[in-house]
Amino acid sequence: MLNFQLPRLDKDDLLSSRLLKYSRLRPGEIWHDPKGVHRVGCLDAINDTQIEQLMKKDKASLAIQDPPYNLVAFQKRNVESFIEWCSSWLKVTEKYLTDNSSLYIWLGADQNNNFQPFAEFIIMMNSTDFKSKSFITMRNQRGYGTQKNWMAVRQELLYYVKGEPVFNIEHVYTDIPKILKGYYKEVGGVVTENLERSKSPFIRAGNVWVDIQQVFHLMDENVNGCFAQKPLKSIERIINVSSAENDSVIDFFSHAGTTLLACEKLKRKCRTVDINPIYCEISIRRLERFRNTGKSGWQNSNPFAEEILNDSELKKYLKEKGMNIPSKLSE
Repeated sequence: MLNFQLPRLDKDDLLSSRLLKYSRLRPGEIWHDPKGVHRVGCLDAINDTQIEQLMKKDKASLAIQDPPYNLVAFQKRNVESFIEWCSSWLKVTEKYLTDNSSLYIWLGADQNNNFQPFAEFIIMMNSTDFKSKSFITMRNQRGYGTQKNWMAVRQELLYYVKGEPVFNIEHVYTDIPKILKGYYKEVGGVVTENLERSKSPFIRAGNVWVDIQQVFHLMDENVNGCFAQKPLKSIERIINVSSAENDSVIDFFSHAGTTLLACEKLKRKCRTVDINPIYCEISIRRLERFRNTGKSGWQNSNPFAEEILNDSELKKYLKEKGMNIPSKLSE
C-alpha cells in the first residue's frame, strides 16, 4: 500500500513555503469552475470587497464556517482579538445570506484554558441578528486526554438561522436501525409505542451525532497535511437538511475543501475561500480528483505527491523529517 503522507501544514511553515509555487491562486485571486458551478477564492474572510467579488450578486441559503479556533489554544491570538475577528467575518457572512438562511459554525473549547473561546463566542453571537437553534455534538471515535481527565472526544457545532429557512426533515436520519420499543403514548385514542409512530426505521441524528467517523489516514477522503478536516458525511448532512438543490453555500475557511466536495456531490453551488493559497489549491485539486476518479481524497497519498517526486529540494526536506518518499506513485 502506498504510504506518502505529509506533515501538518499548519505547523510547518517551511514546507508550506516550498509548496506555494504549486498553488495556482495568489492572494486576491478567484478560481472559476470551468463547469460554471463553483468558485474558490484566495481571499480574506473579513474583507467585504473581496467577498463581494466572489459572490457577485449571488446570495446563499446556507453558510458552513469552520474558523481556526485553535489559534487561541496555540496562543497565537488572545481570545478577545479572536472574538473581534469572528464578529467581522460573521457580518460579512450575514450580508451574503438570504433572508431565510442557516448558519453552522464549528467551534472548539479548550478544556485546559477555561473552555476558550467557546463561551465568549456564544456571548458575542447574542449581539448578532442570528437566532440560535441547536448546539450539536459530533462524537469522535478517538480522542485525547490523560489518566487524570475525561477523554476529549467531542466536536462542537452551533446552528443558527435567519428568518425561516428550509429544514428537510427527511435527511435527519442516520443509518442506525431502531431496535428498542418504548415511549408509549396515546395518539387519536390509540396507545402506540415509538416504533409504530416512527416516520423512519432508522434513528434520528438529533443533536448528538454518533454515526460519523472522524477522518484518519486509512479513509478514502483523507487529505494529508490538513489537520482540521471535517468528515464529508457531516457536511453532507448539514447541506441535505438545510438547503435545496442548486442553492448556493458559502464557506470562508475552505481548508481541505470538504464543503466544496459535498456541494459537488449534492448539486449545490459552492462559494468558498481560504486566506492560504495552499489550502485553496488543495480544495481545487480535491474537486478535480473527484471529478476525474470518483475518489474523495488521497487516503495514504497527498495532494502534491507528483510535484514532490519531481522536486529534489522537497524530497530531501521531507526525508530529513523522517517522511516516507516512494520511488513512484501507485494506488
